[in-house]
Amino acid sequence: MVVTIVSDVLGEENNGTTVACMNLIRYLKSCGDTVKVVCPDKNREGQEGFYIVKPLNLGFIINKIVKKNNVTIAKPDKKIIREAVSGSDVVHIMMPFPVGNCAAQTARELGIPVTAGFHCQAENFSSHILMFMNSDRFNRMVYKHFYKKLYSHVNMIHYPTQFIRDLFEKTVGHKTNGIVISNGVNEAYKYAPTEKPDRLKDSFLILFTGRYSKEKSHTLLVKAVGCSKYKDKIRLIFAGSGPRRSQILRAVRKAGIPMPIMKFFTRKQLARVINYSDLYCHPAQIEIEAIACLEAISCGLVPVINNSPRCATKAFALDERSLFKCNDYRDLAEKIDFFIEHDDIRREYSKRYLASPYAESQKECMMRMRQMLCDVVSPD
Repeated sequence: MVVTIVSDVLGEENNGTTVACMNLIRYLKSCGDTVKVVCPDKNREGQEGFYIVKPLNLGFIINKIVKKNNVTIAKPDKKIIREAVSGSDVVHIMMPFPVGNCAAQTARELGIPVTAGFHCQAENFSSHILMFMNSDRFNRMVYKHFYKKLYSHVNMIHYPTQFIRDLFEKTVGHKTNGIVISNGVNEAYKYAPTEKPDRLKDSFLILFTGRYSKEKSHTLLVKAVGCSKYKDKIRLIFAGSGPRRSQILRAVRKAGIPMPIMKFFTRKQLARVINYSDLYCHPAQIEIEAIACLEAISCGLVPVINNSPRCATKAFALDERSLFKCNDYRDLAEKIDFFIEHDDIRREYSKRYLASPYAESQKECMMRMRQMLCDVVSPD
């Protein structure tokens, strides 16, 4: 099978879309498929199968914001896109952005089936580009634009969660031809009790994995720890990177809590960190899936999750003890204190999460993704 994958945003594996895209590329190649990739990543120039398009110039202010987020948004080049799409059995679009939209249109002109992933909530766009994250009206407009430009024209939509499928279909007022497939948890994340580093042995370690961006709400967790009865005992670990590092550090100083460990970990390093941490807190108010939370659950780390109506992650909670009231840092502090004070319950919950069905293996999910592509190529 010859597959063209189109990703307007592709570069370092420091965001969910790039990670999901590269996982799919690697899996398809491992199956013997020919994979062609359209993206703006200059570092892949000259690599076999990669078709590089130029960055999109959005003006000085927007360009600066995009660069600060360490991503590149691509500019459509019809000649390059047509070359990449021609001869393919199926085209898979990662994002409802200009290059993806152009590739979908080109594929339709050539009679090639098209699938599209749903990896971008409206708020992921509105919070970074226009700071309208909490504008319901604007976010509805974004979803309707996505539908009009891309999703209404494809053969199949890949939704990582039922949550985002329901939200999108309700917003645009149309049922879609879609399938729900998790992005999956890598096999590196498994239960393997690990001793804490000596410097952290006396600390209660709370982990959160996520880009330092507005919708991930790191400062909410910082405020919660500042309200905890055990604020001097708790040490936060913020695994990731991103543009809001300075805002997080300001919140830390204001809360008067120990300085968090803030760094991007490799997969092997992160698996080790998860296995020596005491609690996983997911304060993000906007989330399509949150593989990071599933990685923690796969290692038996108990989560406390934001019960936000715009967050799919809340579905992973076993009960109310693993949920805190939407954006309520005081309630989060109470949940943290509960698990600090009830170590026996935390250990019991760890066993229950290990036995839960939430975390699907990445390999199984990639198999289902490939089957989706095959079904579109040969619908009978």
